Amino acid sequence: MARPRLLVVSMSLPVTAKRTGEESWSFTMSPGGLVSALLGLKEFETKWIGWPGVDVHDAIGKKTLSITLAEKGCIPVFLEEVCDQYYNGYCNNILWPIFHYLGTPPEYRNDATITYQSQYDAYKKANQIFFDVVKEHYEEGDVVWCHDYHVMLLPQYLKEYNSKMKVGWFLHTPFPSSEMYKTLPSRSDLLRSVLTADLVGFHTYDFARHFLNACMCILGVEATSEGVVDQGKVTRVAVFPIGIEPERFINTSELSEVVQYMKKFKNDFGGRKLILGVDRLDTIKGIPQKYQAFEKFLEENEDWRGKVMLLQIAVPTRNGIGEYQKIKDQCHYHVGRINGRFGSISAVPIIHLDCSIDFNQLCALYAITDVLLVTSLRDGMNLVSSEFIACQKEEKGVLILSEFAGAGQSLGAGALLVNPWNIKEVSTAIGEALNMSHEEKERKHKINFQYVKTHSTQQWADDFMKMTLTNLFCSKLIEITTNAELRAGKAPLELPEHDVIQQYSKSNNRLLILGFYGTLTQPMKNQERRGDGMNLELHPQVKERLKELCSDPKTTVVVLSRSEKSILDKNFGEYNMWLAAENGMFLRHTSGEWVTRIPEHMNFEWIDGVKHVFKYFTERTPGSYLETSETSLVWNYEYADAEFGRAQARDMLQHLWAGPISNASVDVVRGDQSVEVHAVGVTKGSAMERILGGIVHNKSMTAPIDYVLCIGCFLGKDEDVYTFFEPEVTKKTKPPPSSDSDSPKKVSSTIVDLKGENYFSVAIGQTHTKARYFLDSSDDVVQLIHKLCTHNNA
Repeated sequence: MARPRLLVVSMSLPVTAKRTGEESWSFTMSPGGLVSALLGLKEFETKWIGWPGVDVHDAIGKKTLSITLAEKGCIPVFLEEVCDQYYNGYCNNILWPIFHYLGTPPEYRNDATITYQSQYDAYKKANQIFFDVVKEHYEEGDVVWCHDYHVMLLPQYLKEYNSKMKVGWFLHTPFPSSEMYKTLPSRSDLLRSVLTADLVGFHTYDFARHFLNACMCILGVEATSEGVVDQGKVTRVAVFPIGIEPERFINTSELSEVVQYMKKFKNDFGGRKLILGVDRLDTIKGIPQKYQAFEKFLEENEDWRGKVMLLQIAVPTRNGIGEYQKIKDQCHYHVGRINGRFGSISAVPIIHLDCSIDFNQLCALYAITDVLLVTSLRDGMNLVSSEFIACQKEEKGVLILSEFAGAGQSLGAGALLVNPWNIKEVSTAIGEALNMSHEEKERKHKINFQYVKTHSTQQWADDFMKMTLTNLFCSKLIEITTNAELRAGKAPLELPEHDVIQQYSKSNNRLLILGFYGTLTQPMKNQERRGDGMNLELHPQVKERLKELCSDPKTTVVVLSRSEKSILDKNFGEYNMWLAAENGMFLRHTSGEWVTRIPEHMNFEWIDGVKHVFKYFTERTPGSYLETSETSLVWNYEYADAEFGRAQARDMLQHLWAGPISNASVDVVRGDQSVEVHAVGVTKGSAMERILGGIVHNKSMTAPIDYVLCIGCFLGKDEDVYTFFEPEVTKKTKPPPSSDSDSPKKVSSTIVDLKGENYFSVAIGQTHTKARYFLDSSDDVVQLIHKLCTHNNA
C-alpha cells in the first residue's frame, strides 16, 4: 500500500546546494531545528519544497539542480531577484524581530511606509512563487505542511486554488503578544491567511494563546484556547512541542570514534568542569548575558577559578548583516575582557568558537558536559537542550534553561530555570549546578530523558499530521461563553418534519419551547430598528397559527427569550402560553402575573457600572444601541460599521475587565455583533428547571410530558437548553420544589418521561450546534407551526 504524500514547504531545503560545474552540484546538510525534527518523518512519502540556498539564473543550472535534488526528495524554489528583499528584508528585518519582541529595526521606523511596502511586496511575490511550485507538484489527496513565518500568505493562496486541499501551518518561533504583533502593518492580512489553514500549530501554550489573542483583538473573531471561528470556518489551533530523533544522538554517542573524542576532550580540558553553550550567533540567544553571568560567578567564587571553563560554540548565521556583526563584536569583547581578567598562561576560562563543529564531536561534547547553559532571550523551542539530554549517559550533567525558551515548558521539571536578564540569578544557578549532588543530577536527568525519549520528532510529526487529517471532519473546540461555541459544535441534521408531526399526534402532553428573536420574528434581515434598539415583532404569518397551537389542551407553549418582560407582554399577551423573560429570570402565564425566578445568591451591583461603559461606547459608535433589562445588559453593533464595531467591542471589553466587572460574578458573552453581560449562570438551560417548576405547580397535569419540541436561534452559552431534555441525560425528571403555597391537585410522580424519538431540538440557521436538527430560517418555523395546527384540525 502506497504511503500518503506530504509536501513540506519551508524557506530552505534540508540540503544546501553548491555549484561545482556547469551541470554538477554538491550538497551539505542544512543546520536548524526543523531539519533535525523532520529527519524522523518516515510515515509519509515526503517531498520537501524550498529554496536551495543559492541563486540560479540560467536554465541549464535550474534543470540540473532540479534533477539532482529530485533524487533526494527535494523540489527547489528559485526566488532570484526577490530573494534579498524577501528573506533579508521582510522576513528577517521585520517579521523576525517583531516575533522575538525586538520591534521593528530603527532604520525602518522613520520611513516604514516606503521601505516596508517594498519588502512586503517582495514577501507576497515570494509566497506566490512558493504557491506556483506547490501547485505544479500537488496531487489530489496530498497534505501540504507550511512551515514558519516565511510562508504566512501561502495557506490562503493554496485554499483559494483548491478549498479542499489539506493545509497545515506551523510556527517554529515564538508568537508575540498581541500588543507587540499590533505594530506590524500587514498584521490582518497575515492572520487572515494563516486562519485559512485547517490546523495551526505552535511549540507552547503561550505562543498559541498570544496568537488567539491577536486574532480576537485585531480581527474581532471568536477564539478559544483550542481554535478560532472566522466567518463560519473553524481553524483548529493546537500545541505541538517539537522534539528530536533521540536514537540518532544516543547511538552516535556510543560510537568508538565518539568515545575517543570524549577521552581527548577530557584530556584537553585538564580535568576542569565543562560548561557548554551551543547557539546560533544571534541577538536572541543571550550569549553576552551568558558571559556576564559566568563572569559574576567567577567574581564571587574564587575557589572555582581555574577549575571550570565555558566552551561556547557560536554557529555563524546571516553573515553580512550589520546587527549580527554587532553581536559578534560584543561577544568577542566580553571574551577578551573576561579571559584577560581571570585567565592564566596555562588556561583561559572561556573558549569561544565562531563556527559549527562536526556532529560526532558535538555528541562527544554533550556526553562529557557538566552544565549546559541556555540563556535565550526569546526562543521558539531550543532543541540543543534535548540533544544534550539524549547524549548524557555515564556522567549526568545539569541543564540550566532560560524560562524564555520554548523548551522551558517541556524540560523545566528536570532543569534549573532562570531569567537570563537576571545576571545574579544565572550566576547562582551555575554554582548550584556545579555543586549539585550525584543523586539530584540522576533524578533530574531521569525526568528529562524520559520526556525526550517519548516526545520524539516522529511523535511530533505524527501528532500534527493526525490532527490535520482529523480536523477536516470534526472540530473539538472547548466550551466557553461566546457565540463561537454555537458554531463549533456538531453538524446538525435536517429536521425530519414528518417524524415531528407524527410523534406530535401520538403524544398526550406536549411541551413546545420557542425562542423569540430569529425564531418567531421575521428573518433577521427584515427586522426594523428603532432609534434605541431592535423593534421586535412577531412574524405576521405566525400569529393566528400560534394562537391555535396555544389553545390545544394537550400542548403547553413556552416562549423563552433574553428579552425583557415588556417586549414579551406586547407580543404575546393575548396568547394562552407561558412567557420566560430575561432567560427565565421572570416567568408568567399570560393569565397571571410575573413571578421572579432569580436565585437568591445573585448580585447585581455591577449593572450601573456596566451600563455607564455601554452608554459611553453607544454614544461613540454610530449605529449601535443598548438593550437593558433587570438582569443583563446587551450592547449591539449590528447596524454599525462592521470593522469599527469590532474595534470598539475590543476596547469596551478592556474597559469592562479593568473596571466594573473586575471582581464581579458575571459572564461576558461575545456574540456575532454584540456584547452581553449578565450574572453567572443566567442561561436558558439553567433556567429550565425553574420554568418547569412554575408550570407544574400552576397547571393541573394528569400525565408526564411525553413530547418536547425546542426551537431557537440562541447564543452559544444558551444552547445548554438543547441538552437539558436529552432522554439519556434526564430520563425521568422529578418535579422541583415550589415556592408556591398551593400544591397541584393532580400531578404524576414524574413530570417528564421522554423517549428519544419524542424529543426534537432545532437550531435556526446554524451549521454547528448542540441541537439535533436545524431549520434555515424563521420562515421554516412558521411553516412547521402551520403544519402542526393543520394536523390538529384534521
